[in-house]
Amino acid sequence: MIRDLHNKLIGKEITATQLAEQYFDVIEEKDGEIGAYLTLTRELALAQAKLVDEKIAQGEEINLLAGIPGAIKDLILVEGVRATAGSKILDNYVAPYDATVIRKLKENGAIILGKTNQDEFAMGSSTETSAYQLTKNPVDTTRVPGGSSGGSAAAVAAGEAVWSLGTDTGGSIRQPASFCGVVGLKPTYGRVSRFGAMAMASSLDQIGPFTKTVEDAAIVLSALAGQDPLDATSAQSGDKKYEDFLTGDIAGKIIGVPKEYVENLEGEILEIFQKSVEKFKTLGAKIETISLPHSQYALPVYYILMTSEVSSNLAKFDGIKFGLRISELENELKANQESELGRNENLPKSSKNLLETYLDTRKIGFGDEIKRRIMLGTYALSAGYYDAYYLKAQKVRALIRRDFEKAYEKVDLIYCPTSPEVAFKFGEKSEDPIKMYLSDIFTISVNLAGLPAISFPIGRVVKEGNPPAGGLPVGGQLIGQWFDEEGILNAAHTFEINQ
Repeated sequence: MIRDLHNKLIGKEITATQLAEQYFDVIEEKDGEIGAYLTLTRELALAQAKLVDEKIAQGEEINLLAGIPGAIKDLILVEGVRATAGSKILDNYVAPYDATVIRKLKENGAIILGKTNQDEFAMGSSTETSAYQLTKNPVDTTRVPGGSSGGSAAAVAAGEAVWSLGTDTGGSIRQPASFCGVVGLKPTYGRVSRFGAMAMASSLDQIGPFTKTVEDAAIVLSALAGQDPLDATSAQSGDKKYEDFLTGDIAGKIIGVPKEYVENLEGEILEIFQKSVEKFKTLGAKIETISLPHSQYALPVYYILMTSEVSSNLAKFDGIKFGLRISELENELKANQESELGRNENLPKSSKNLLETYLDTRKIGFGDEIKRRIMLGTYALSAGYYDAYYLKAQKVRALIRRDFEKAYEKVDLIYCPTSPEVAFKFGEKSEDPIKMYLSDIFTISVNLAGLPAISFPIGRVVKEGNPPAGGLPVGGQLIGQWFDEEGILNAAHTFEINQ
């Protein structure tokens, strides 16, 4: 899709300005129902489009992404644009600088249409914890789009953006990609700079793209990847053009299927997955059953380590340096009991001192899921429990990584479903955190090990829970060795073009 639009732009069949306006028209038509966007950046988008049009008019060569409209998850900073991270505690925050990925996109001429809805501070698997609005799955608007990057996935699925950016801490790109029937890429930890993305769990977070096709994901990754002096965890990428690695040939590749990921699958998802495995065989790949024995511990390990890092990273949101300060709003809150903060039963009587300002700001500004995870993480890091929880979890994390190292001694890639389920109905899991956490059971171990993984459509469930015409999307997940994005992209692309 990106390449086709690029050819139309350089062939002067359409201008970048016209293309941006077309997407704003689609947003106006559809987003009232879908709710993918929190903020639109029309002025910025049209200014960017004008620059691209001028370059084309002057005969200058442009990047594949130049003039191509996309959307940005609301916790990634765009200079001069509101950035809430889906939380009321940052309701009035305007980003003072660009994230590194945004700077790179602007340098490549990409068009930024706006900021997308998400679970509050990326904590959730359905985008239901957003403090602002529900985002609906474009495939079936009675169902969630997944999370936490649900707005970004929905924007691409609904045709409200060609590409979008999300973040993935435990599956927050791949799971919504699966639910919405699009492609979602989580790069190797360190492949893409995290500078300018609000941290949830710093040792797990990665920025990556949503697109309609695998080639488009490769094109966006080419613009994002690379070492950044502002992110000490980022790595050299050698200026690779990942789209150049899409040969459509995987003959002789050995793909491992973890028995632990498949043994509890059932119904149509299992049938669809088994058919996709057979498809890889017909494309020339060899399939081997492998074991990742410590994967059974991934979920508890993740929820100890992630919440511990959340407890530390979110300590900065105290109402003093930026964002909501409850003491400044007390009179307004008392005067308006239907305040947009929406949590009026907890309104403070008065913040008399600094500590009370901290406590009241966080009490009102954070939602229930954020508070739950901060409390869990603070407990795990506390003096009496650090060794029993956090330290032990780090040791098991090393074992999980070692399982992957052993597996890659035998196989080139690992393949499994992205999620054990299709998109669920609104409210179905919001009252039961454990059920919600299990949505990411197949994706979490990838983040713990720092591996690259891609979710891509492999079929649709047509029987379960009155699905829409055509069924509900199912995603397959290819997991690569460290810094082998080209391997998973090529395998997913080969599957895609042969469906």
